[in-house]
Amino acid sequence: MDDLIFELNEVKFSYLDKFPALCGIDIDIKKGEKIAVIGANGSGKSTFLQILDALSFPNKGSVKFLGRELKEGSFDDPEFSDYFRKTVGMVFQNPDVQLFCPTVGEDIVFGPLQLGISRPEIKKRFEELTSLLNIKDLLDRQPHSLSIGEKRKVAIASTLMINPDVLLLDEPTAGLDPLTTRHIIDFLLQANAEGKTIITSTHDLHIVEEISDMVYVFSQEKRIAGSGTPEDILHNFRLLQDNNLVHIHKHRHDGKVHIHPHQHLDHHH
Repeated sequence: MDDLIFELNEVKFSYLDKFPALCGIDIDIKKGEKIAVIGANGSGKSTFLQILDALSFPNKGSVKFLGRELKEGSFDDPEFSDYFRKTVGMVFQNPDVQLFCPTVGEDIVFGPLQLGISRPEIKKRFEELTSLLNIKDLLDRQPHSLSIGEKRKVAIASTLMINPDVLLLDEPTAGLDPLTTRHIIDFLLQANAEGKTIITSTHDLHIVEEISDMVYVFSQEKRIAGSGTPEDILHNFRLLQDNNLVHIHKHRHDGKVHIHPHQHLDHHH
């Protein structure tokens, strides 16, 4: 199919060949989709994104990108490597992984300079993104001196500067205040409306309905425990409970202890 970006077939991955991180993942991702991957810590969400970003390769099974199998050898081809890195961009869960230049401004332009994007285009994107993410006053700061929320915004800017068609985001709203979270979600929705494919890993159920058309639930067994529309998944309490995404809430009322599920599904707008 022309619109298939990623095809994962029975993908298995273990760290050091003995610590399983993914145990048989089958997912097809089409151009322009919004996908959310939810699951408790340790369910394989970050590993899944790293495989899509070709930072790791399956021990078993296959990953195809636009019909071409992704293997380590694929990146020996400079033309393919360049095309892939311009097309797929990832925002890591830990922004410190992405920030290594002396100043914030240098970090933001590093990627597009490496990929040979023209300076006028870089300047245009730089103005747009620093304004949108409200980080103009951080540009001369050293990245290590920033708060976690500021670092996350700079990491998002440095990835978006490449203007990738596919955005991979690992817990993009973790540690952010509600207003910044709102800005980032709005930005992702706008990017998707312009045709970009958005794949987000999160365990924040508040944002799932907005950021996805399709949700995959990863289990502690590192498999897909369920998938469906956000509405289907968020109302499947048993599935969420079985995969540590909701907790049971106890309270005392009229001298009796009542136990009921606590789902945190109210929305922050």
